[in-house]
Amino acid sequence: MFEEILGIPAHPLLVHAAVVFVPLQILAALAYALVPFVRRYIVWFVVGIAVIAPITVFTAKLSGDAFRARKIRIGQASDELLARIDQHSSFGVRTLYASLILSVLMILMLFAQTRSRRGVGSPPGGAETSTPGKGSMVLGIILTVAVLGAGATAGYFVFKTGDSGAKMVWTGS
Repeated sequence: MFEEILGIPAHPLLVHAAVVFVPLQILAALAYALVPFVRRYIVWFVVGIAVIAPITVFTAKLSGDAFRARKIRIGQASDELLARIDQHSSFGVRTLYASLILSVLMILMLFAQTRSRRGVGSPPGGAETSTPGKGSMVLGIILTVAVLGAGATAGYFVFKTGDSGAKMVWTGS
């Protein structure tokens, strides 16, 4: 299923979705974490990108696995090429995990922010509070730091994955 799209290897096509959506995920997470006045405008974008980005990385990984299997099946895979593909694949797996972790943290941050705006114990639709409690402020700081770390990690691994793939294609190394 993930081997070809209209006769073209699927991996070079699907990888571009991950290359676009993971950086968008990182930017959305950073904007939501660090720029409070934009939160209410991007909340649905944050939810959507938290779901879409890891899916794009997963489909890129599945298509890469199919591409590797095809190279082996048609006899175009030397041991050296397979070693480079495996290294590239390991970066891709790390990108997937980093994107998933970032997604979970984004959703947790969204719920924490929504809860602190409504006030602890206030009914849904209750009045918003202007000063969050001490516990929610600490949680917000922890989640912000975690999002920054996960975003940096996802950014690093999406770069390393793309760089290793591009070097294989363009320079053969």
